[in-house]
Amino acid sequence: MSYAARGMGRGSAVTRVGISLKPNDQRAAIVLHELQEWLLAKACDVFIDAEIETSVAEACDARCEHITLEQMVDRIELMIVLGGDGTLLHAARQFIGTGTPLLGINLGRLGFLTDTPIGSMFEVVDEVLAGRLKTEIHFSLHAEIWRKDELLISAKAMNDAVIERSVHPRMIGFEMYVNNEFVFRMRGDGLILATPAGSTAYALSAGGPIVHPSVNAISVVPVCPHTLSNRPILVPADDDIELHLVESSLSAALSLDGQELAALEEGDRVVIRKGAGITLVYLPDRHYYGVLRSKLHWAGQVETR
Repeated sequence: MSYAARGMGRGSAVTRVGISLKPNDQRAAIVLHELQEWLLAKACDVFIDAEIETSVAEACDARCEHITLEQMVDRIELMIVLGGDGTLLHAARQFIGTGTPLLGINLGRLGFLTDTPIGSMFEVVDEVLAGRLKTEIHFSLHAEIWRKDELLISAKAMNDAVIERSVHPRMIGFEMYVNNEFVFRMRGDGLILATPAGSTAYALSAGGPIVHPSVNAISVVPVCPHTLSNRPILVPADDDIELHLVESSLSAALSLDGQELAALEEGDRVVIRKGAGITLVYLPDRHYYGVLRSKLHWAGQVETR
């Protein structure tokens, strides 16, 4: 399945907590200081992302251990991310398929994934530590780059995989296949392949549909297609998607979750498959359509009769 809501339940108490935060953000550093002291007072073992800048690391309590996100995978029971959706995406890729729940504290702007407000942080974390949490599992994307018969790169994404023209202004041309069946050939600035979780990110700004997390599908969204008849479509998430770069006078690129992964050459193939799940913690009273109304400022209210 693409998505599963575990709902509210009482599990075992959580005592080993990891924290990552938005880099070079003074507000995030202040929240980190408050949160770590609160967790230590709760007798938790606290692990701080070792990749954060030195100025923040020096302000961390000596009782906290500094390790990388990769090292946290086998040591923590809860990952707390202080920042916006981009900060959470950076951390989430390390926890794909692990079952470790991630809680995003929203210090950003829109915050579709990090929707716990800073004012509710201690209340929500207290519930999670007690084993009372609402979680949702979103599927990821697994991407491969092939050059002739050589596998160059294999990587993961939570939101989207994008084939794009990179820094040069010229259009690129590519063909798309689903389960080895030819779908279309397109020239344009690129193509976005997005999970339901990623449908409200770059794909939405490019004209793609909002996809409910329970829909087991990948959005295929053209970016500035040369032919206006190229429109967004949904592809079953369990199908294999393959993109052939057939026209690129200069190098193109593949980016995952907004971070460039690798340069592409004419003739390269990009294979996208459904990946393992990512477990996110949400507020107990969170409802998906309510989130859309709030974040997108939809007008109207229920009419009383």
